[in-house]
Amino acid sequence: MTHSNLHTPDPTPLRVDKWLWAARFYKTRRLATEALQAGHVRVNGERCKPSKCLKPGDRVSIEKNGQQFDIEVLALSGIRGNAEIAQTLYLETTESVTRREEASALARMTHGERTAPAQKPDKRERRMIRSFLERNA
Repeated sequence: MTHSNLHTPDPTPLRVDKWLWAARFYKTRRLATEALQAGHVRVNGERCKPSKCLKPGDRVSIEKNGQQFDIEVLALSGIRGNAEIAQTLYLETTESVTRREEASALARMTHGERTAPAQKPDKRERRMIRSFLERNA
């Protein structure tokens, strides 16, 4: 098998857990399997087992970290590639994108923009922080 053939979409049916891993929604197949078993992933509106076979055109809903992804399967691949390749495997609906953007904007307004300090606290500042925390504990 040559390097150029590694990431070509495969027309044969593919397990849902393997596709979710290849499309980079989950870091491992085990995490994808656990999400499927917990009901966080639905295929065509129904809960399914990790062994269910996907085909192009299927609709997948993924609930992950408080966000909802509604996607359509465009291609199948059982090989985990880089993010650019993974994004060619699916198409996220515009409603899903706007819903996630609105949720992140609301979270930014609620929690505010947090910026990292320019440098780490030095020894004196660490002592002051520690004593402040001990007084307020």
